[in-house]
Amino acid sequence: MNNEQQPIIVGLDIGTTKIAAIAGRKNEFGKLEIIGFGRANSNGVKHGQVLNIDETIKAIQLALENCYASNPNLEINEVYVGIAGHHIKSLQTRGDIVRHQTEEEITQREIDQLVADQYKTYIPAGDQIIDVIPQEFTVDNFQNIPNPIGYGGVKVGANFHIITGDKNAIRNINRAVEKSGLSTKDLVLQPLASAAAVMGQEDLEAGVAIVDIGGGTTDLAVFYEGILKHTAVIPFGGENITNDIKTGLGVLKTQAEQMKVQFGSALANEARNNAFITIPGLRGMPAKEISVKNLANIIQARMSEIMDFVTYHLKQVGLDNRMLNGGVVLTGGGAQLKHLIQLTEYVTGLNARIGYPTEHLAAGHIEELARPTYSTCIGLILKGYSDYEHHRKQFQNKFKKLEIPETLKRSAIAATAGEKEEDMEGSAHAEKVKNRKGIKDFWGKFKDGIIDLFKEEEDHAL
Repeated sequence: MNNEQQPIIVGLDIGTTKIAAIAGRKNEFGKLEIIGFGRANSNGVKHGQVLNIDETIKAIQLALENCYASNPNLEINEVYVGIAGHHIKSLQTRGDIVRHQTEEEITQREIDQLVADQYKTYIPAGDQIIDVIPQEFTVDNFQNIPNPIGYGGVKVGANFHIITGDKNAIRNINRAVEKSGLSTKDLVLQPLASAAAVMGQEDLEAGVAIVDIGGGTTDLAVFYEGILKHTAVIPFGGENITNDIKTGLGVLKTQAEQMKVQFGSALANEARNNAFITIPGLRGMPAKEISVKNLANIIQARMSEIMDFVTYHLKQVGLDNRMLNGGVVLTGGGAQLKHLIQLTEYVTGLNARIGYPTEHLAAGHIEELARPTYSTCIGLILKGYSDYEHHRKQFQNKFKKLEIPETLKRSAIAATAGEKEEDMEGSAHAEKVKNRKGIKDFWGKFKDGIIDLFKEEEDHAL
């Protein structure tokens, strides 16, 4: 299938510190080309949850304006949206069906039916099922089958990982997206989106824990032998570290954030004893001398706490003690902290590396997009593609021809890509956003028949 016949899919990451909108399309080599990118500071989101809907709408619209500014030919109606927050829970279930046409091979329709049946699972009042992910299948007496399509048998079943969330939190996301003139194509758990962006098939097989350190939460997804074993949302992130610095050192929040980014370290032993940061005094007050060592002590205390949670979750599913050969993959904005790999290895006892969302990106993208901050957003586009490839027949094969704008190519942009991005506004683009608000069809809650997540290829199920 050539490039023009591929759909353009948009990921919308509604985070605690930033909102990002990225539009992408796969090229003829199956790599993702970015054809639109916009971001805005986020104000209405706390701990990964949309609280102030109006503020969130403003931020989504600004991110969209910036996205249109990067490529005026874009038209965005539907988006894949990430979801996090400490209301997210997960449970394991088992489902089986007895087949009627036993002389025929197992089909995709039967697997879809098996998945759909799990949406009837009893969950506490006030919660809603976000996703149902098959882990491994059984056909009659044969177990641990990754993909049973084409097998013959009487009974087919599977173990499932079910992800649930608070109905009100889900409704707030959907309302903010809808009132921004968009429709939610699907809600995707953020650690699963990030995992898709930073991992290849070999990582899944080796066993790996994805730790996505965002502004409001730290999201965890654990894979072992190609199967999603566990997901969790830890209610601490980069904002907590900033607030700890603000309180512990008696500085303003903006100063705390700046110190964390510029001088922060996750290991106090690595910080120099005789290094100090001078903070100007407020309204004629004397300047403050802040010890870099003290700053690192505060960061290390909170980061160690987050990593203790990661270790706790790994123990819960019996995957500590070096069973994960792929180790821990750190991503998200918080992964950029100095010496975080060393701290992670020390606390968890596993090897660690930084996960960059370049695993599936086409060459020539701007440097800004290679930052771990955008893992979730790029993963959302990949999730959209796994849906598309699964239900290709239901999609139209006529797509608008769009080129990658020069501003989104590496050669045309300096290292200040991030700063330029903040300034990409303009009344003409604001007008464009208003004109695009005719929503053809709003997927109120979730689409029917959720499918296997994050297949690398059509013939590779998790």
